[in-house]
Amino acid sequence: MYTQHWNLYEKPFELTPDPKYVYYSKAHEEALLRLIYTVRDAKGAMMLTGAYGCGKTVLSRVFLNEMVGASRFEVALITNPRYNAKELLIEIIYQLGGERHDYKSKGELLHLFNDIIYRNLEMHKETVIVIDEAQAIEDLETFEELRLLLNFQQNNRFLITLVLIGQPELRLRLKQLPQLKQRLIIEYHLNPLDEKDCMQYIDHRLRIAGAQKEIFDPKAKKLIFKYSSGIPRVINGIADISLLVGLSEGRTVVDEQLVEKVVQNGQMETSWSA
Repeated sequence: MYTQHWNLYEKPFELTPDPKYVYYSKAHEEALLRLIYTVRDAKGAMMLTGAYGCGKTVLSRVFLNEMVGASRFEVALITNPRYNAKELLIEIIYQLGGERHDYKSKGELLHLFNDIIYRNLEMHKETVIVIDEAQAIEDLETFEELRLLLNFQQNNRFLITLVLIGQPELRLRLKQLPQLKQRLIIEYHLNPLDEKDCMQYIDHRLRIAGAQKEIFDPKAKKLIFKYSSGIPRVINGIADISLLVGLSEGRTVVDEQLVEKVVQNGQMETSWSA
Protein backbone atom coordinates (compact mmCIF):
# COMPACT_ATOMS: atom_id res chain seq x y z
CA MET A 1 0.00 0.00 0.00
CA TYR A 2 2.78 2.44 0.89
CA THR A 3 5.58 0.94 -1.19
CA GLN A 4 5.15 3.28 -4.16
CA HIS A 5 5.22 6.36 -1.92
CA TRP A 6 8.54 5.30 -0.37
CA ASN A 7 9.95 3.90 -3.66
CA LEU A 8 10.25 0.35 -2.31
CA TYR A 9 9.90 -2.95 -4.14
CA GLU A 10 7.95 -4.49 -1.27
CA LYS A 11 7.03 -3.97 2.37
CA PRO A 12 10.21 -4.30 4.43
CA PHE A 13 8.78 -4.94 7.89
CA GLU A 14 6.45 -7.88 7.48
CA LEU A 15 6.17 -10.22 10.48
CA THR A 16 6.63 -13.41 8.45
CA PRO A 17 10.01 -15.17 8.88
CA ASP A 18 11.44 -14.42 5.42
CA PRO A 19 15.10 -15.60 5.39
CA LYS A 20 16.16 -12.97 2.85
CA TYR A 21 15.54 -10.28 5.46
CA VAL A 22 17.57 -11.90 8.23
CA TYR A 23 19.91 -9.46 9.95
CA TYR A 24 23.09 -10.95 11.37
CA SER A 25 24.01 -9.31 14.61
CA LYS A 26 26.99 -10.94 16.33
CA ALA A 27 24.53 -12.89 18.48
CA HIS A 28 22.59 -14.15 15.46
CA GLU A 29 25.83 -15.16 13.74
CA GLU A 30 26.87 -17.08 16.85
CA ALA A 31 23.50 -18.81 17.13
CA LEU A 32 23.56 -19.85 13.46
CA LEU A 33 27.15 -21.09 13.80
CA ARG A 34 26.15 -23.32 16.72
CA LEU A 35 23.11 -24.66 14.89
CA ILE A 36 25.16 -25.59 11.84
CA TYR A 37 27.98 -27.04 13.96
CA THR A 38 25.54 -29.20 15.93
CA VAL A 39 24.09 -30.72 12.76
CA ARG A 40 27.14 -30.98 10.53
CA ASP A 41 29.28 -32.52 13.26
CA ALA A 42 26.47 -34.77 14.56
CA LYS A 43 26.71 -33.46 18.13
CA GLY A 44 23.38 -35.01 19.11
CA ALA A 45 21.29 -32.15 20.45
CA MET A 46 21.10 -28.37 20.86
CA MET A 47 18.75 -25.87 22.46
CA LEU A 48 18.22 -22.35 21.07
CA THR A 49 16.13 -19.99 23.18
CA GLY A 50 15.18 -16.34 23.07
CA ALA A 51 12.39 -13.98 24.00
CA TYR A 52 9.30 -13.81 21.79
CA GLY A 53 10.08 -11.86 18.63
CA CYS A 54 13.88 -11.94 18.93
CA GLY A 55 14.43 -13.69 15.60
CA LYS A 56 14.64 -17.39 16.50
CA THR A 57 12.17 -18.48 13.84
CA VAL A 58 13.70 -16.57 10.93
CA LEU A 59 17.14 -17.78 12.00
CA SER A 60 15.88 -21.35 12.09
CA ARG A 61 14.50 -20.93 8.56
CA VAL A 62 17.92 -19.79 7.30
CA PHE A 63 19.45 -22.80 9.02
CA LEU A 64 16.83 -25.16 7.60
CA ASN A 65 17.19 -23.76 4.08
CA GLU A 66 20.87 -24.56 4.25
CA MET A 67 20.22 -28.06 5.61
CA VAL A 68 17.49 -28.87 3.09
CA GLY A 69 19.63 -27.51 0.27
CA ALA A 70 22.35 -30.01 1.18
CA SER A 71 21.52 -33.51 -0.04
CA ARG A 72 23.07 -35.17 3.01
CA PHE A 73 20.31 -34.11 5.43
CA GLU A 74 16.77 -35.41 5.96
CA VAL A 75 14.87 -32.93 8.14
CA ALA A 76 11.65 -33.17 10.14
CA LEU A 77 10.38 -29.75 11.23
CA ILE A 78 7.72 -29.69 13.93
CA THR A 79 6.19 -26.21 14.23
CA ASN A 80 3.17 -27.08 16.37
CA PRO A 81 4.49 -29.40 19.06
CA ARG A 82 1.29 -29.79 21.10
CA TYR A 83 1.39 -33.55 20.60
CA ASN A 84 1.46 -36.37 23.05
CA ALA A 85 4.48 -38.67 22.82
CA LYS A 86 2.95 -41.11 20.31
CA GLU A 87 1.49 -38.36 18.09
CA LEU A 88 4.88 -36.66 17.96
CA LEU A 89 6.57 -39.86 16.88
CA ILE A 90 3.93 -40.39 14.16
CA GLU A 91 4.49 -36.85 12.84
CA ILE A 92 8.29 -37.21 12.85
CA ILE A 93 8.10 -40.48 10.90
CA TYR A 94 5.72 -38.88 8.39
CA GLN A 95 7.96 -35.85 7.85
CA LEU A 96 10.99 -38.08 7.35
CA GLY A 97 9.29 -39.70 4.40
CA GLY A 98 7.27 -42.43 6.03
CA GLU A 99 3.53 -42.88 5.85
CA ARG A 100 1.08 -42.00 8.61
CA HIS A 101 0.72 -44.91 11.03
CA ASP A 102 -1.83 -43.63 13.52
CA TYR A 103 -3.00 -47.08 14.54
CA LYS A 104 0.34 -48.74 15.08
CA SER A 105 1.65 -49.45 18.56
CA LYS A 106 4.48 -47.47 20.12
CA GLY A 107 6.86 -50.37 19.60
CA GLU A 108 5.95 -50.65 15.92
CA LEU A 109 6.47 -46.92 15.47
CA LEU A 110 9.93 -47.12 17.00
CA HIS A 111 10.81 -49.95 14.62
CA LEU A 112 9.69 -47.78 11.71
CA PHE A 113 11.76 -44.87 13.00
CA ASN A 114 14.76 -47.17 13.33
CA ASP A 115 14.31 -48.34 9.74
CA ILE A 116 14.17 -44.73 8.51
CA ILE A 117 17.33 -43.56 10.22
CA TYR A 118 19.29 -46.61 9.09
CA ARG A 119 17.99 -46.16 5.56
CA ASN A 120 19.24 -42.57 5.73
CA LEU A 121 22.58 -43.80 7.06
CA GLU A 122 22.97 -46.23 4.15
CA MET A 123 22.27 -43.33 1.79
CA HIS A 124 24.88 -41.21 3.60
CA LYS A 125 22.21 -38.89 4.94
CA GLU A 126 21.90 -37.39 8.42
CA THR A 127 18.54 -37.42 10.21
CA VAL A 128 17.65 -34.06 11.79
CA ILE A 129 14.61 -33.29 13.96
CA VAL A 130 13.82 -29.64 14.67
CA ILE A 131 11.13 -28.75 17.22
CA ASP A 132 10.10 -25.08 16.99
CA GLU A 133 8.15 -23.45 19.84
CA ALA A 134 9.27 -26.36 22.00
CA GLN A 135 8.12 -24.58 25.17
CA ALA A 136 4.56 -25.36 24.00
CA ILE A 137 5.04 -29.08 24.61
CA GLU A 138 2.58 -29.71 27.41
CA ASP A 139 3.31 -33.31 28.38
CA LEU A 140 6.60 -34.14 30.08
CA GLU A 141 6.26 -37.62 28.57
CA THR A 142 6.70 -36.02 25.15
CA PHE A 143 10.02 -34.52 26.24
CA GLU A 144 10.99 -37.92 27.58
CA GLU A 145 10.20 -39.46 24.18
CA LEU A 146 12.56 -36.98 22.55
CA ARG A 147 15.28 -37.95 25.02
CA LEU A 148 14.80 -41.62 24.20
CA LEU A 149 15.14 -40.90 20.49
CA LEU A 150 18.66 -39.71 21.23
CA ASN A 151 19.44 -43.28 22.29
CA PHE A 152 19.49 -44.19 18.60
CA GLN A 153 23.25 -44.13 18.24
CA GLN A 154 26.24 -46.22 17.34
CA ASN A 155 29.36 -46.61 19.43
CA ASN A 156 31.02 -43.58 17.90
CA ARG A 157 28.17 -41.34 16.77
CA PHE A 158 24.58 -40.17 17.17
CA LEU A 159 22.17 -41.35 14.48
CA ILE A 160 19.92 -38.32 14.83
CA THR A 161 20.36 -34.66 15.67
CA LEU A 162 17.69 -32.99 17.78
CA VAL A 163 17.30 -29.19 17.83
CA LEU A 164 14.89 -27.61 20.33
CA ILE A 165 13.94 -23.98 19.67
CA GLY A 166 11.79 -22.04 22.10
CA GLN A 167 11.13 -19.18 24.44
CA PRO A 168 12.91 -18.86 27.81
CA GLU A 169 10.21 -20.98 29.48
CA LEU A 170 11.74 -23.96 27.68
CA ARG A 171 14.75 -23.78 29.98
CA LEU A 172 12.47 -23.85 33.00
CA ARG A 173 10.59 -26.87 31.63
CA LEU A 174 13.80 -28.79 31.10
CA LYS A 175 14.87 -28.27 34.70
CA GLN A 176 12.23 -30.88 35.43
CA LEU A 177 13.98 -33.26 33.04
CA PRO A 178 17.68 -33.23 33.95
CA GLN A 179 18.35 -36.36 31.88
CA LEU A 180 17.28 -34.54 28.71
CA LYS A 181 18.90 -31.27 29.77
CA GLN A 182 22.24 -33.06 30.12
CA ARG A 183 21.99 -34.20 26.49
CA LEU A 184 21.71 -30.59 25.31
CA ILE A 185 25.41 -29.87 25.55
CA ILE A 186 25.23 -27.01 23.03
CA GLU A 187 22.95 -24.13 24.02
CA TYR A 188 22.46 -20.52 23.01
CA HIS A 189 20.15 -17.72 24.12
CA LEU A 190 19.25 -14.83 21.80
CA ASN A 191 18.85 -11.47 23.50
CA PRO A 192 17.17 -8.38 21.99
CA LEU A 193 19.22 -6.12 19.72
CA ASP A 194 21.22 -3.27 21.20
CA GLU A 195 20.70 0.28 19.93
CA LYS A 196 23.38 0.09 17.23
CA ASP A 197 22.06 -3.21 15.89
CA CYS A 198 18.49 -1.94 16.02
CA MET A 199 19.38 1.01 13.80
CA GLN A 200 21.35 -1.17 11.40
CA TYR A 201 18.50 -3.71 11.38
CA ILE A 202 16.05 -1.04 10.19
CA ASP A 203 18.42 0.15 7.46
CA HIS A 204 19.17 -3.44 6.42
CA ARG A 205 15.53 -4.35 5.88
CA LEU A 206 14.90 -1.13 3.96
CA ARG A 207 17.85 -1.82 1.64
CA ILE A 208 16.59 -5.33 0.93
CA ALA A 209 13.20 -3.82 0.05
CA GLY A 210 14.84 -1.43 -2.43
CA ALA A 211 15.35 1.81 -0.48
CA GLN A 212 17.70 4.17 -2.30
CA LYS A 213 17.79 6.90 0.35
CA GLU A 214 17.40 7.34 4.09
CA ILE A 215 13.76 6.90 5.10
CA PHE A 216 14.03 6.82 8.91
CA ASP A 217 16.18 9.59 10.34
CA PRO A 218 18.60 8.67 13.19
CA LYS A 219 16.42 10.11 15.96
CA ALA A 220 13.43 8.11 14.71
CA LYS A 221 15.48 4.91 14.79
CA LYS A 222 16.71 5.66 18.30
CA LEU A 223 13.11 6.18 19.42
CA ILE A 224 12.05 2.90 17.84
CA PHE A 225 14.80 1.20 19.82
CA LYS A 226 13.58 2.83 23.01
CA TYR A 227 9.99 1.69 22.54
CA SER A 228 10.78 -1.76 21.13
CA SER A 229 13.49 -2.68 23.66
CA GLY A 230 15.38 -4.07 20.67
CA ILE A 231 12.88 -6.87 19.94
CA PRO A 232 12.80 -7.32 16.14
CA ARG A 233 9.11 -8.23 15.98
CA VAL A 234 8.19 -5.01 17.81
CA ILE A 235 10.63 -2.98 15.69
CA ASN A 236 8.84 -4.30 12.61
CA GLY A 237 5.45 -3.34 13.98
CA ILE A 238 6.43 0.23 14.79
CA ALA A 239 8.36 0.73 11.55
CA ASP A 240 5.60 -0.71 9.37
CA ILE A 241 2.88 1.54 10.81
CA SER A 242 5.24 4.53 10.68
CA LEU A 243 5.60 4.04 6.94
CA LEU A 244 1.82 3.76 6.58
CA VAL A 245 1.17 6.93 8.58
CA GLY A 246 3.98 8.64 6.69
CA LEU A 247 2.11 7.89 3.48
CA SER A 248 -1.18 9.30 4.80
CA GLU A 249 0.58 12.49 5.91
CA GLY A 250 2.65 12.88 2.75
CA ARG A 251 5.96 12.63 4.60
CA THR A 252 9.27 12.20 2.79
CA VAL A 253 11.15 11.07 5.92
CA VAL A 254 10.05 9.27 9.08
CA ASP A 255 11.15 11.45 12.01
CA GLU A 256 10.88 11.02 15.76
CA GLN A 257 7.63 12.99 15.95
CA LEU A 258 5.98 10.54 13.57
CA VAL A 259 7.27 7.52 15.50
CA GLU A 260 6.08 9.07 18.76
CA LYS A 261 2.64 9.57 17.24
CA VAL A 262 2.51 5.92 16.11
CA VAL A 263 3.63 4.57 19.47
CA GLN A 264 1.20 6.71 21.41
CA ASN A 265 -1.66 5.15 19.46
CA GLY A 266 -3.00 2.91 22.21
CA GLN A 267 -4.75 0.58 19.76
CA MET A 268 -1.40 -0.59 18.40
CA GLU A 269 0.15 -1.38 21.79
CA THR A 270 -2.03 -4.43 22.36
CA SER A 271 -1.05 -6.08 19.10
CA TRP A 272 2.67 -5.58 19.74
CA SER A 273 2.54 -7.24 23.12
CA ALA A 274 0.43 -10.22 21.97
